[in-house]
Formats: sequence, C-alpha cells, structure tokens
Amino acid sequence: MSSRLKVAGWVALGAVAGALTTMQLQANARSTLSPLPLDEMQQLAAVFGLVKSDYVESVDEKKLINDAIAGMVSGLDPHSQFFDKKTFKEFREGTTGKFVGVGIEIGMEDGLVKIVSPIEGSPAFRAGLKSGDLISRIDDTAVRGLTIDQAVKKMRGDPSTKVSLTIYRKGENRTFPVTIVREEIKVQSVRAKVLEPGYAWIRVSQFQDRTVDDFAKKLEEIYKQEPHLKGLVLDLRNDPGGLLDASIAISAAFLPKDVEVVSTNGQIAESKASYKASPDDYRRRSGDDPIKRLPAALKNVPLVVLVNEGSASASEIVAGALQDHHRATVMGAQTFGKGSVQTVRQLGPETALKITTARYYTPSGRSIQAKGIVPDVLLDETAEGNVFAALRMREADLEKHLNNGPEDDNEVRQKAREEARQKLEAEYAKRAEPPKPLPEFGSTEDFPLMQALNKLKGQPVIASKSAVERKAEAKTE
Repeated sequence: MSSRLKVAGWVALGAVAGALTTMQLQANARSTLSPLPLDEMQQLAAVFGLVKSDYVESVDEKKLINDAIAGMVSGLDPHSQFFDKKTFKEFREGTTGKFVGVGIEIGMEDGLVKIVSPIEGSPAFRAGLKSGDLISRIDDTAVRGLTIDQAVKKMRGDPSTKVSLTIYRKGENRTFPVTIVREEIKVQSVRAKVLEPGYAWIRVSQFQDRTVDDFAKKLEEIYKQEPHLKGLVLDLRNDPGGLLDASIAISAAFLPKDVEVVSTNGQIAESKASYKASPDDYRRRSGDDPIKRLPAALKNVPLVVLVNEGSASASEIVAGALQDHHRATVMGAQTFGKGSVQTVRQLGPETALKITTARYYTPSGRSIQAKGIVPDVLLDETAEGNVFAALRMREADLEKHLNNGPEDDNEVRQKAREEARQKLEAEYAKRAEPPKPLPEFGSTEDFPLMQALNKLKGQPVIASKSAVERKAEAKTE
C-alpha cells in the first residue's frame, strides 16, 4: 500500500466533511412560486426529448427527471440535495438513529474497517466483537480498497438477513469468521463516564431524535455516582451535526432560561428566527421535557467543551452558544465551519428536497460559515503534536460552499493541503514505523481529554504551540 493510501486510511476516522446538517424538518413545499422562465423551461424540455429519442440506448424517463432535479440542486452548495426513494430512506435512518445492520461504530485503519465500539445489545455485541477488531472481508468482498461508506452499505441490509465478517484481532494475533444476523439498531449518540472522583465526561457523537433523552439519562446516571460534581467535559469532537432542536436542548441544559442560543437569517420569513434556551424552542412534540429533570447544579458546574475540525453544524451551535455566554471554556481545534441551515421539504411519499434556507449566527452575532468556532485554548490531538489535522477537510475546502466574506482562493487552499500531505508522508517515510492511530475518545490516552481535565482541576494545560486560527473568507458583493 502506498504511503498516500495509508495516510488516507489513518485520517478517515477523524475526517468529517459536514456529512450531517443542522436541519429543520418540514413536510410541505411552499405554494408561492415566482413565474417560471419559459425560454429555459422549453430548452429543458427540448433536451429531455432529444435524450429520449436520440441517445444510443433507451433511457428511463423517471431517472432522467430525477437526475435533472439532482443536478439542479447539487449546483447550489455542498449541502442541498434531492432525495430519491433510496436516499430519503437512508437520510431518515440517519436522523432517527435507527437502521438495520450489525451494530458497530467504525473507522478505518490501514485500509481496513476498525471497530471503534460495538453498540451495547446489538448483534455484533452479542457475537463478541470488540473495540480494536479489524474487519478484512464482508461476505466475499475484501475490505481493502473500499471507502468507509461502501463498507457500511455492505454491512447494512434487510432485517433477519445474514452477513459474514472476517475479523482480525490484533491482541490475539488471529483471524476468524463471524456470521451475524442483521436487525434494527438504535444508535447510541451519547456516551458518558466518570473520569475520576468529581469529574465526568459526556460525549455527543450526533444530534438525533433520541439524543436529548439519552443525554439527560446519562447525566442523571453521572449525578447518581457523583452528586457533588466538580467539573464536566462535553465532548463534541467529530460530531457532524444533525437536528437543530436537539442542539438547542443540549445548550439549554447548561444555560440560563430564555437566553439566545442561535439565530438564523435567510430569504424567506420563516428563516428569520431567534432560538432561545426554552422548551418552546426545542421541544418538537408534546410530552416530557428531559432537560427539566436535570439537577439545577448542572447550570453552574465548571464546563469544558472539546471540539475539532470534525465538529460541524449543530455541534458548532452548541460550542458557539456556550462560548458566547461565557458558560464554558472551548478547547481543541478550530471547527468545521458549517454555518448554514437545511430544511427538508417532502415532495411526495418517498421523495424530498433538502435545501439550504438560512445562515445561523451565534448569540454575539458571529457567522461561522466557512470559518468555524475558534477555541479559547488550542490543543494538539496528541502529545507529539497534530498528526493529521492539516489534511482534514473543512467547509471552506468544499466546492460551491457559501461565502462569508471576501472569497479566498480555493486553489491556494488546495495547494496548502497538498503541501501538508506531502510533508507528512515524507516525514513518516523516514520512520521505521507508521504513526499510531489516534486513541479512542474517552480513553486515558486521549490527550485533549486529559488537558480538558487538567483545566477543570486548575492544573497546567499543554496548549498547542503550532496551531493557528484559520481566517474566514471575505465576500464579493
């Protein structure tokens, strides 16, 4: 395997390109439309007719129309998207936290799928798969050469169907097959534990339907163990975002009632809004408010928020709100910079349009689009420095991203990333061994987490000596 491919494998776990969006779900399209440009519509109809009649093979009319819609939307920005039947189903699975599969959180290591953690109670958990296990084959397909998304699709399927995985367990130096029956999995988007007496860690990996309930339950468990909590780390690293109301609820857990969490502004009236730390703004349905059950002491417990380049969208809303209200110390790396809101409008029973409808702003009025949240304390990802941070994609690196000021030169950014990649590969080519994969979040080897704990305890923090703020783009009016 080339060094370039190895680097790509190592980076895969931490690289999150804003895959999930901060969303507001709405069912119906707006009824008021501007007059259609008739000449262009006639041209579109003419092209459709020519393709239908003259193309070398017969083509499916529905596919042609869907492709035309998808092309129209994809030309807007990286986050607007047309959902056909298949992609709409996958999208809904992502926001509900439910899917059919084997039940593992995964990353990539040296071209293989690495099991970061089996989901408790899942088929993979019951089959005895462990954190650190590597998957080399999925049924008859070798994993090496697949992207992480391709591997995920091969492991998902219909309920009660079987999938065969070939596992390499490094600690035992052995390879063995496991056959697992797929079933519906409920993703655990929240993990938590007491780090040491008086100090705890809670991680939100994605903002889904179940996240607020799970967040409240985990905090209640922490307070049962540590009723006099001295400090808490809220870990949002590699959290790609998700549902807007979930991010408002998590923010409200730590903020005074009714202070602003985030505001939005766009072309239509409904996109001009201010969202506050209030159940009215984060509760989408009647019923219990999980945040209300949390101990009052949580409003004042010393708090550190951990972020990195993979923290995007909804996680940036939380970090920005807690930073602007001086409620937490934000530590880590500058975030992804996705400061836009997508609204999902259902077009039919099985199709929908996800379209960017607004930019969002932190309580102080900052737009973080194509910039991100700059931590109060910049940290390296390991004690040895930032191994892969320079290679990770951010919003400003995405083609057709929304601007947030004078637009900088995309070619300059691409050149800088390529130079960083070449420098990294040259450096590690001289070493006898490749760099170690980054440790699991929440472990005792997790360097940023240990620095966050030091901050809470009033002990010295090893801040980054090399990380610098990446400036926002300018805007061409």
